[in-house]
Amino acid sequence: MLSLEQEIKEFLKLHGTQYQEGCNEFDKLDFCIHSQQRGDFHFDAKEKIQNIQPANWPDIGIPEDFFFILDDLAARKTLLKSPRSGIVVRDNLNSIYYFFSIVDLFLMPRVRVNRRIERNIPTLKGKWLVDLRNGTKARNLQEVFKAIAQYTDSFDEIFQNTLECYGSNNGEIIRQGGITRRPEHWNKDVSSTR
Repeated sequence: MLSLEQEIKEFLKLHGTQYQEGCNEFDKLDFCIHSQQRGDFHFDAKEKIQNIQPANWPDIGIPEDFFFILDDLAARKTLLKSPRSGIVVRDNLNSIYYFFSIVDLFLMPRVRVNRRIERNIPTLKGKWLVDLRNGTKARNLQEVFKAIAQYTDSFDEIFQNTLECYGSNNGEIIRQGGITRRPEHWNKDVSSTR
């Protein structure tokens, strides 16, 4: 099986998509695809290559098929190119892909942990314990890039037009609360803050 990075390169070449590669550069995301219509989009490519032992991660509550461990640093690097950024995950065990936009990463529930690593000196590496069901599921790279296009085409809806909580996540309950806001509340807020 080709690595996900190699599969993406072949896919982009086959479709004549212009891109820049940052796979071997620590300070960049793995790919930047160029589009005249939609602008640049940056993403990291990640793979789930083995089963995760639930006993090593107690009380997480994510079924093993959907359990993924993401580097905290990778998530933070994705913020650098926001909102035109995300992460593509290929689950090699279940032959499925997932796309997480920066909005998905920002809004989805997750557990963050520091994992001990042994190098020259013991240190910690930040990890996110993620439920893959909170990403956009895709059967192939064609569907992944369609999801990326749908995301970038939805910027007005995501960043300007939607006032309620955006999206919904597996296991998340979005509640209603507070008092009903009326125009007199907005006027008071504006006059007291400007």
